[in-house]
Amino acid sequence: MPRKGMMSICFHSSTPSFSVSRHSSPAGPSVSNPRPIFPDFMIDQSIEAAAALVTKWDPESSTYAKVTSLFYESKQEAMEFINCVNALQKAMHALVSEKSTSEKLVRAHNLMQIAMKRLQKEFYQILSMNRAHLDPESVSARSSRASTRSSTSDYEDDEDVRTAGDAIDEVEEASSIAMADLRSIAECMISSGYAKECLSIYKIIRKSIVDEGIYRLGVEKLSSSHINKMDWEVLDLKIRSWLSAVKISLKTLLHGERILCDHVFAASDSIRESCFAEISKEGATLLFGFPEVVAKSKSPKSPEKIFRVLDMYTAISENWLEIESIFALESTATVRSQALTSLIGITESVRAMVSDFESTIQKNSYSKSLVRGGGVHPLTLDAMNYLSILADYSNVLEDIFAECPPPQISSLPESYFDIPQSDDSQAPAISMRMAWLILVLLCKLDRNAEHYKDVSLSYIFLTNNLQHVVSKVRTSNLQYLLGEQWITKHEAKARQFATNYERLAWGKVVASLPQNSSAVISPAEAKEIFRKFNLSFEEACRKQSSVIVSDPKLRDEIKVSIARKVVTVYREFYEKHRPTVGGERNVGLYVRFAPEDVGNHLSDLFFGTTDSVSSPSSSSSSTHRRRLRFKA
Repeated sequence: MPRKGMMSICFHSSTPSFSVSRHSSPAGPSVSNPRPIFPDFMIDQSIEAAAALVTKWDPESSTYAKVTSLFYESKQEAMEFINCVNALQKAMHALVSEKSTSEKLVRAHNLMQIAMKRLQKEFYQILSMNRAHLDPESVSARSSRASTRSSTSDYEDDEDVRTAGDAIDEVEEASSIAMADLRSIAECMISSGYAKECLSIYKIIRKSIVDEGIYRLGVEKLSSSHINKMDWEVLDLKIRSWLSAVKISLKTLLHGERILCDHVFAASDSIRESCFAEISKEGATLLFGFPEVVAKSKSPKSPEKIFRVLDMYTAISENWLEIESIFALESTATVRSQALTSLIGITESVRAMVSDFESTIQKNSYSKSLVRGGGVHPLTLDAMNYLSILADYSNVLEDIFAECPPPQISSLPESYFDIPQSDDSQAPAISMRMAWLILVLLCKLDRNAEHYKDVSLSYIFLTNNLQHVVSKVRTSNLQYLLGEQWITKHEAKARQFATNYERLAWGKVVASLPQNSSAVISPAEAKEIFRKFNLSFEEACRKQSSVIVSDPKLRDEIKVSIARKVVTVYREFYEKHRPTVGGERNVGLYVRFAPEDVGNHLSDLFFGTTDSVSSPSSSSSSTHRRRLRFKA
């Protein structure tokens, strides 16, 4: 048949639209509506036009057709091939409705089978040869780039930007062409009744890309027993890889695959749904199942584990809208279910780890050791570091503890929180939990303070540790959970401990000096006062030389307070009575310290090292000493 006639049949816009399937019943038409008029000569022309192109590109008929790609060789001829196949399908529909056993129908059917084999080959080749252009990242970037092109228009004069833009445009153009070709072939094959063959090729190739992408991102199938045998460093590395993988998977891999699948199979919602489900479900389920396995495993004990687990919870919860969007269909409900199951597993795991942390504080045997000089205890350092980092996850923890029963707070003072205890149901659950954990720590430290033989050391120990707690609260997100009133109350409590220390450690020194500077004192009385002051000050300096005040500001405040009570009074007494106690030769027998000497001795105090810890056996508690407690 002349080429001109073939072209007119394949592309004629007024050709009646029929639909036929290779699964149509041979006994009659596949549709009940009356058949539109389709003249015999048009049927013949459609069959002949299709025969010319189909035979030319039959892989079994020539080596050229076997090794050459139709869509790569000539895009115009490829589109002509598609249109001829569509016209052939309409002709077959017309023939089936009249005479299902005609020779024309048999010939058309044979041509259709050859054409479908050709299109299967082309479909496979386009998918295989364009893996780089159809990778999910390129597809995803192409989808979002169109909406941002206008924002780069101001930089078009920049040569580097223009060169980079041209390279991106070239990749996107190749991607667009491949996607358009795949869609044309898919629509032709599906309308011709060859959806199964088309989908089979697509699923095999694209599923392998998704599975390979998940694997390359470091996600692998692991059992709880396998994780239990891992060192923490190994598991930590795998969790970090997963955190990166879930972000890339949702933003590019799975998102891009969803876009590609929706585009290629746009003609059928059911096919699009089932296809994407089969491609992505296994990889996505593996991806979102990893946190559940980690959460349920008895993995290596490490303080850092809770933070990595919370990172996984954050990764899922913050991307929940993307998860629901990509896996919105009923066929992918198992993926959403797996992500939700992981969130539930993490929730239970975090609650258990926080409970274990509380138990660790209460059972900590190391806390019985005494820090030399009453410095900050290692338990305080570790616990507050842990809690301050935990507070960075306050939003996540609020979700996790929202429905968790509150701690048993019957022993909590009513003034412990910013609000009355009667309204504690209004306090955020995580605020209640953090306040309780700190109180558990403070009570543990209180019991530890009882082991100091010197009561003044007990108070400086409580001062240092409470000051450290307050400082960590004020400089971390704990301040937002506990509130300014909590901080103010506990700062006042720390100052009260410091005041008690001053009274016990320096009380004898203060008492050795007359408080009434105007009182008349004889030289003999003055000598006795100087003697008592010398003894008490030397003893106090000797005992307090090892005392540590870790916080610089608090250290200066204590020094100023002691100096105000001692140096100021001593200076007045010294200036008034030094000349009365004897001549220059004998004055040294009674007056050992000038006021400046007293100030210098005080300025040298409270610098110790917090590293030394002694055994409680070397410094036992006095049985008659009153009990010290952290209370608001």
